[in-house]
Amino acid sequence: MAIVLGKPDVDGLSEAVGVLREWQYDGAPMQLHPGDLGWFWRFGAEATAAAVRTWIRGGRILAVGLLDGSELLRLTMAPDAHQDEELAQQLVEDVSDPERGVLKEGKAYIEAPIGALVQDLLSEHGWNTDEAWTPLRRDLTEPVEDPGVRIEVIGPDRAHVRAAVQRAAFDRSTFTDARWHAMAAGPAYADARCLLAYDDQGNAVATVTVWSAGPGRPGLLEPMGVDRDHRGHGYGKAITVAAAAALQELGSSSAIVCTPSANAGAVATYRSAGFRQSPEVRDRRRDA
Repeated sequence: MAIVLGKPDVDGLSEAVGVLREWQYDGAPMQLHPGDLGWFWRFGAEATAAAVRTWIRGGRILAVGLLDGSELLRLTMAPDAHQDEELAQQLVEDVSDPERGVLKEGKAYIEAPIGALVQDLLSEHGWNTDEAWTPLRRDLTEPVEDPGVRIEVIGPDRAHVRAAVQRAAFDRSTFTDARWHAMAAGPAYADARCLLAYDDQGNAVATVTVWSAGPGRPGLLEPMGVDRDHRGHGYGKAITVAAAAALQELGSSSAIVCTPSANAGAVATYRSAGFRQSPEVRDRRRDA
């Protein structure tokens, strides 16, 4: 039975989010999470639909990809399809041919689970390894400590504050309260929370969004940031601990995050909040 490359419409996105939830499990390699689609949803439902690709055989979704920009495809597949030769071959053919509407010609990047057969085939087709990323995980079966600062769960009336801290934490951020509302309207946000941390003077100093994949499954932190004017005071650790507590309340079995290995400060922050490093992973890169 042939594998069909699909581009879901807005109504079809819920199915993609649903299978991504099902594919999350403790011990899985770092992979595309429903929270990644949820965070992308800040650009709107139509933009998210335009960025998603699915690979379907016999009516079943076997793989989901998210075009995170024009050059990067974030890709994962069903746990029982990681070694599916037909799927791996189809994926490589589809990402290699610009006319199939996945990646454009020239320089491109693919993020895919380590150990999946597609990794080997990409290497054989000239895709080299790129920069290193560090996955980190915190088990949530034990109680989570108090973060030590005031934490607020953000609703629609405080979206503008959440957006302002995001922009103050990331130099090139274009996040606005309108984009928060777009994100919150997506199906993935039903199992998500936005948090703010405050200092003793009542200033909002750090923020995080956490995404549950459902009870008993790993939840994702995406993104986490500290206002550049309030760094060096432990607020990154505090908001990360609060994120773990929020995911625990949502029923998550663990909290996961992935950050560039070169960002030593971020790795240290997550470790200080009780996260343990996993072996580094690398994207695949095709040069122009």
